[in-house]
Amino acid sequence: MNPIPNRKTNVDRVFHALGDPTRRAILERVSSGPVSVSSLAKPLRITLAATVQHVQVLEKSGLLHSSKVGRVRTCRMEPKGLSVLEQWISERRSLWERRFDRLGELLAEETD
Repeated sequence: MNPIPNRKTNVDRVFHALGDPTRRAILERVSSGPVSVSSLAKPLRITLAATVQHVQVLEKSGLLHSSKVGRVRTCRMEPKGLSVLEQWISERRSLWERRFDRLGELLAEETD
């Protein structure tokens, strides 16, 4: 199987997850440490069920991990999930830096 489509799917999932302000707020909260889903729901002023749905999207994207002990589901940030974005951004930055370097070389040649 070609790794490019799979990686593209992962990038798409991460961007989709980060595209929602509620999910970004959840990530902000869990970036400080583990938080229960019920604690996440209170300041967001959304139902527990809606919070769980957001958590599921974040889990599928690889940005968050949750575990259940008894009746309490606790969420933790998954820093490795951000590496997909870091790599994607790094590749684009590298591409544009090479293009700008080449443009600079071409402009320098024209002035000589």
